[in-house]
Amino acid sequence: MKFRFIEQHRHQFPVVRMCAVLGVSPSGYYTFRKRRPSHRARENQRLLVHIRAIHRASRETYGYRRIYHELREQGIVCSRHRIARLMRQAGLRVKSRRPYKVTTRANPRHPVADNLLDRDFQADQPDRKWVADITYIATDQGWLYLATVMDLFSRRIVGWSMQPRMKTNLVADALKMALARRRPDAGLLHHSDRGSQFTSADYQKLLAAHGIQVSMSRTGNCYDNAVMESFFATLKTECVDRRYATRQEARACVFDYIEVWYNRRRRHSSLDYLSPEAYERRYARDNLTVH
Repeated sequence: MKFRFIEQHRHQFPVVRMCAVLGVSPSGYYTFRKRRPSHRARENQRLLVHIRAIHRASRETYGYRRIYHELREQGIVCSRHRIARLMRQAGLRVKSRRPYKVTTRANPRHPVADNLLDRDFQADQPDRKWVADITYIATDQGWLYLATVMDLFSRRIVGWSMQPRMKTNLVADALKMALARRRPDAGLLHHSDRGSQFTSADYQKLLAAHGIQVSMSRTGNCYDNAVMESFFATLKTECVDRRYATRQEARACVFDYIEVWYNRRRRHSSLDYLSPEAYERRYARDNLTVH
């Protein structure tokens, strides 16, 4: 332990002085330095290289649980506790979440729907339950608003839109993208808050034209759309971690986050630590009809 302490602090204090204070000989210390690291130590160093690479690739958002599943997929077998210990020793930390502003602005003249979703955020197949919401991103040019549509089955963002104004076409464009990509059957449940964009006549006509059931959160209750709230909190932590100079810069970052990272690569604990895309592929494979 004394030699290890000297090794850790040899760039801060003279070796001879530390040896004298700790009551050991300099020759003993240099003999200690020449010793070959143990097999376990060498294995830990090799494992830490992989851990650092995964942590960096995840934008510093993966903790030891997700890194464990990533390593397993790469054919590297080790325990969760070992990963957690090595991360702690290496000072590898996960970004923490930050609070954000609510964007809901209701119009008392618009009709609202009952809360049919009723906080049941599970779906047994794709395109049975979608949730939608709006958030904001700060730039030096002003706010950039982001509307998203998520499929609760896989937590995949199936539609999104970004605009400098929080108008009805912001949410309508996100919904149109989702409809074009997924082509859901009639009977799909669409849940949102009671914001004026979602309760507008144009948006409601778009939903009705595709046979979509409408569900809305109760007034001022963020838990009624908790999964989407959670996604926005994750987005703010993992992607929107700074103020952007331009809206275009923010657009590029959010696009990359949703389409390259979140949908295709980011592992979800609620999806058996698979990405949304991988989870849907597994569902399609398991439910393939053999003719």
